[in-house]
Amino acid sequence: MALLASVLASGVGYVLVRDAMLERTQDAVATQVRQTVERLVPVQMPANADRTLQATLQAALRTADQRQRACVVTSPPGRPVPSPAPGCLHVPVPAVFAARAVRAMVVQRVRHLGRPYLLVGTSVTIYRGSAVGAQRTSPPIVLVSVSLDREAADLRSFIRAMAMADAAALLFGLGLALAAAHGLLRPVRRLGAGARALAEGELTTRVQVRGRDELADLAHTFNRAAGALETTVTELRALEEAARGFVADVSHELRTPLTAMTALTDVLEDEPDPTAARLVVAGTRRLGALVEHLIEISRFDAGAAALVLDDVVVAEAIAAVLDARGWTGQVAVAAPGDLVVRVDPRRFDVIVANLVGNAFRHGRPPVRLEVRRAERDGVPGFELSVADAGPGVPDDLLPLIFDRFFKAGAARSQSAGSGLGLAIARENASLHGGTLEASAGLQAGAVFTLWLPVAGTR
Repeated sequence: MALLASVLASGVGYVLVRDAMLERTQDAVATQVRQTVERLVPVQMPANADRTLQATLQAALRTADQRQRACVVTSPPGRPVPSPAPGCLHVPVPAVFAARAVRAMVVQRVRHLGRPYLLVGTSVTIYRGSAVGAQRTSPPIVLVSVSLDREAADLRSFIRAMAMADAAALLFGLGLALAAAHGLLRPVRRLGAGARALAEGELTTRVQVRGRDELADLAHTFNRAAGALETTVTELRALEEAARGFVADVSHELRTPLTAMTALTDVLEDEPDPTAARLVVAGTRRLGALVEHLIEISRFDAGAAALVLDDVVVAEAIAAVLDARGWTGQVAVAAPGDLVVRVDPRRFDVIVANLVGNAFRHGRPPVRLEVRRAERDGVPGFELSVADAGPGVPDDLLPLIFDRFFKAGAARSQSAGSGLGLAIARENASLHGGTLEASAGLQAGAVFTLWLPVAGTR
């Protein structure tokens, strides 16, 4: 704004000064020419005295101003005004200008060869010849050219002065703008930093309030919102912690009686009619698995889960998982025998067992397990995929399949699973720095793909 105002003021000032300077010069030259002509041109002039008149006028005008050149031309009545002799004036005289000079004094600014000039033309009515029998005749035309180089130089000096003034105004305005912007942006930066800290979880973040303007009101509002958010999140965290503690406590309390019940159900299975006993055994074992899963989930929620890494041959680890659960020969396994990775063996066992068991419980044979090396984002790793030929999972349920206690359909709600197996498998994969994803198979069934880094993580 300062630069725009300065440039506008400079432009207006330049136009006014230029017009005033040129008009002053124009008036001065016109007055001088008029006075010189009136003083030097006699009322009665001998015939053929144009050359003498031209020399007299030139001498008089040059004496007054060295920049002026004068020329005298005559034209019979009704004839065009002839052009002055070459070199007599600074610039050529337009025919229209000469024709107008016959009737009155004419002043015009012209530019010739890139330089400015002032052209003046006038005529006087005189009596030519002797007094006896003299008659009124057409006068000679006096043409005067004046160089305006001095005025142009003055205008250039004026322009340089205005440019320096504009530069000073620009620097001053820039300084004011920077000072104002600094004063305005500083509280905005503080608010931005506070918002970023709040977004990163630093709920105790507050911004310093200065002044009483709108930004100060915004800072007060931010602090109030941050305080309310801190209070709410603290309460929610307390409730969540209480819920986690409740689940963990209940799970631990249930473990002891379940151990005793499991021992008793083993005895009941030997009864002559074990039907009821089998139902009790199945229910007790399902309840035991649920308690174990709840305990594992509570460890993840509390951040107490940790990895115990070791070098594992993937093919051997998979064979051990299948053999321990009686699945050897029921799963088609394709895994390189030389792939050695660094993982937590127990948690890797849990992941593979959950994926294969899920394929058997909710899918149909054949179940295929494939392992291949795969690199993601420049990190070397391996993929383990488990596919079945069952009905698969609807596309709208794929994003929910890893949720806790999620079971698709009424039939699955009555299954032996706890609804926590896939959630635990994904938590274990994340703990290793890997991923676990579900998708639909090319032909039918569901495909679960596990990716883990070869070197493991901590």
